[in-house]
Amino acid sequence: MTRKAYSTDLSDSEWAILAPLIPPAKSGGHPRTTDMREVCNAIYYHLKTGCQWDMQQA
Repeated sequence: MTRKAYSTDLSDSEWAILAPLIPPAKSGGHPRTTDMREVCNAIYYHLKTGCQWDMQQA
């Protein structure tokens, strides 16, 4: 499933800086199935839009 790209999404160069700062999944449990880049994208979207349903392109 693909999703709509937003202006708040991390670029590849931004992700290259941020990715090493995210701790790895803990050992001994289930492997991480969540894409941490998408989690960061969701956080930035929420910070930018204030949780409106869809950011309008201006």
